[in-house]
Amino acid sequence: MRTTLAFVTALALSATVSAQGPKPGASKPAAPAKAAAAAPAKNPVFRIETAKGVIIVDTYPMDAPKSFEHILALVKKHFYDNQAVHRIVPGQAVQFGDPQSRNMMLSDWWGRGPNSGSGSMIGVSEVSKTRKHQRGTLAIANSGSPALGDSQMFIALRAVPKWDGHYTIIGQVRSGMAVADRLARGDKIKTVTVTGAP
Repeated sequence: MRTTLAFVTALALSATVSAQGPKPGASKPAAPAKAAAAAPAKNPVFRIETAKGVIIVDTYPMDAPKSFEHILALVKKHFYDNQAVHRIVPGQAVQFGDPQSRNMMLSDWWGRGPNSGSGSMIGVSEVSKTRKHQRGTLAIANSGSPALGDSQMFIALRAVPKWDGHYTIIGQVRSGMAVADRLARGDKIKTVTVTGAP
C-alpha cells in the first residue's frame, strides 16, 4: 500500500513538472518550419516616373503613419499624374505635388496659393528624431509647420542638416538619383505608383 501510494505520488509530480514546461537549461523544442521561414514584412515602395527616367523610393510608413497615409491616398488616386516639377533649389532639392503645375498658364503660381495642394492638410507633426535629410531623402514640404503639409514633396539632392526637425521624412530614394539630379522646373511627373501597400 505504501509503495503504491509513493508510485501514484511520483506519477502526479511527474505530470505536474511536465505540464509546467521544460526545466531550466533543458533544450527547447524546435520551432515549426513555417514560422522560421517567415520573412519580415516589406514597406511600400513608390515608383516616380518622370520625363527623364524613373525614381524608386523605399518608404517609412511606421515613422510618420498619418503623413504617409495622406500621401499614399493621393498616390492611389493618381493625384500626381501629369503634374510638373514646380520648384528646384539648385544642388539641394527637387519639389513636386502642386496640381496647378499641369497648367503652364499658372506657372507664376506653381507651389503657392490656395490651390497648390490637395486641399486637405495632414494636421499633425510627425518629424523624426532619428531620420536626417541626406541625399535621396523624400520629405513633405510645408508652409511653416509639418502639420501644415499636404501634397507637395521634395527629394533632397544632398544632405541639408538645417532641414532636420522641420520636415516630415517619409522615404529614401533607392535608385534613380541621377534622374533627380537632371530634373528641371517644368519637367513632367508622368505618374507616381505604389507597390506593397494594402
